[in-house]
Amino acid sequence: MTQIIATSAPRAAAADSKAVTLQFDDNVLLALLLGDHDRHLVRLQQGLGVRLSCRGNRVAIAGDVGRVELAQTALTELYRRLERGEPISSGDVDAAIRMSAVRMTELEDPRLPLADVPAIRTKRGAVGPRSPGQVRYMEMLAKHEMVFGIGPAGTGKTYLAVAQAVAMLQAGKVDRIVLSRPAVEAGERLGFLPGDMKEKVDPYLRPLYDALGDMLPGDQMTRRMAAGEIEVAPLAFMRGRTLAHAFVILDEAQNTTPMQMKMFLTRMGEGSHMVITGDLSQVDLPPGVRSGLKDALDTLEGVPGIVVNRFDRNDVVRHPLVGRIVEAYDARSAAEKDTSARHQPPGVTAQNG
Repeated sequence: MTQIIATSAPRAAAADSKAVTLQFDDNVLLALLLGDHDRHLVRLQQGLGVRLSCRGNRVAIAGDVGRVELAQTALTELYRRLERGEPISSGDVDAAIRMSAVRMTELEDPRLPLADVPAIRTKRGAVGPRSPGQVRYMEMLAKHEMVFGIGPAGTGKTYLAVAQAVAMLQAGKVDRIVLSRPAVEAGERLGFLPGDMKEKVDPYLRPLYDALGDMLPGDQMTRRMAAGEIEVAPLAFMRGRTLAHAFVILDEAQNTTPMQMKMFLTRMGEGSHMVITGDLSQVDLPPGVRSGLKDALDTLEGVPGIVVNRFDRNDVVRHPLVGRIVEAYDARSAAEKDTSARHQPPGVTAQNG
């Protein structure tokens, strides 16, 4: 547990500043909290804009009142994770900073502290949210039968859906997992691929295998796939089937046509859950072909029983540069649309793809 052992009163010259010292009971856990060569502490200091220093089993926090309180909360929550036996990584520290930034700017309604947000629990370990968008998404995955996860790369759309699928399979809530993707080349022409059907389509499905590998031990994944409890298949293989008592995920859904999307959605059977993920900024369909994901959102949003979670660049949980890359592309796209609109002849309406 942590304990606040000293709080300095704001000085007259700095009425909005504050200093707090936290005392931690377990020096072994404290060392894990600080990270190798204090790298977690440095990351928190830079991300939260406070001054942090450690002496013995005490961490001193100084800075603006609001930032000090956020740093205190972040350190306490991360330490509680360690007390529960859950390791923390640089990604977890970044998540604490990200959630603190949202609280500070009030971009979202106040959420539960990270330590109190329900995690998706698999036998390989707990998978928790690392952004406000992920908190909403995880709540939707737990409560609804059909969920759309829309947003840029690196926001955890597919990863969290696979985690929920594995958790429900291991808990006996579904009988199998079906993972699917449209086999569309991302701006490349791969030509003739050698091998049997599985060898031809596996390169398109590799990200799904990677996510499964993070949730299940290798031998269990192989055994469940051989038994038919886990199926990874291209979208074309879904036609004519009814998927009952299954957790079904369609990844890269922006690369479906409207007919393919309708075909997929109508495969849903009794006791099934469906998750559809995609990024409308990365459509690889031929020019002039409307995205089935865009068409489905226009058609189905607001239908009872269907929920949509929209991620943005603030939810990117990969390398910090990924978020800045997404922001740069979004800014250019917005500028191009603005320029196009200004040069549009009067009475002409642009068509959505």
